[in-house]
Amino acid sequence: MNRSPWQELVRRGSRALFLGAKRTRWALAPVPPARRRRVLVAGVQRSGTNMLMDILEKHWEVDAYHERDPRAFDNYAMRDWPVIERLMARSGHPVFAIKSLFELQILPELMTRMAPARTLWIVRHHHDTVNSTLKSFSRNLVPRINRALKPGTDEWLGGGMSPTTRERLAPLVHPEMKPADAAAIQWYFRNILFFEHGFDRNAAVLPIGYEHLVTDPETQIRRLCDFLEIPYQPRMSRGIYASSIGKRRKPVLSPEVESLCEELAGRFAPLVAP
Repeated sequence: MNRSPWQELVRRGSRALFLGAKRTRWALAPVPPARRRRVLVAGVQRSGTNMLMDILEKHWEVDAYHERDPRAFDNYAMRDWPVIERLMARSGHPVFAIKSLFELQILPELMTRMAPARTLWIVRHHHDTVNSTLKSFSRNLVPRINRALKPGTDEWLGGGMSPTTRERLAPLVHPEMKPADAAAIQWYFRNILFFEHGFDRNAAVLPIGYEHLVTDPETQIRRLCDFLEIPYQPRMSRGIYASSIGKRRKPVLSPEVESLCEELAGRFAPLVAP
């Protein structure tokens, strides 16, 4: 949705007032530490994690830390644990929510450290994710994916990649690969961590389908609120549109990469179905 400069100014002002009121309310009457809960928002880049964080931020009980927040992040990566621990201790809100994209490989550890913690993992169709990735992050994508596949890599994208995944992807990754294939392979090897962590069997993790969320926001956000044990608030469903689905032409992927992604999408489908 394109806003006029005036509309954007009003939106930012309203958001600042709301966040200020929330901080004041929970600073004056903080929830006892034993009753506070933590939420990690996870998923692959360009899958709707920003939207999910915005939805949570609109809730009166949630203290939300976006990846652009310098208190909790440095160049989009979560700061060291003592910093996050201090932020959680200082937050008097009932729910502390933080984005965790760079940290997908260590989510089980973070959930243990933040206990009681729950994770929201949003997954979007790989075609739209690929198109959005190519629009926003196409520069150096192919060499980064090549670096990520190397054992012992210092490329964060390859963090936590299992030997099985690396072996399966190795024949598909090479310096001359198409950027669209590189973006799709990124979608695959970051999302496969969901299953490699056993999150499909973890009651503390809720998978959310992007397409279901934008086409039926109230139903999906009520489901999210039930999972987090917070009351649904109508303001959370405002400003969500389905126009992003299939917005651009379907990307052309190699048959092997398309098949790989379709297989993983099929594993997610029954988990995110309404």
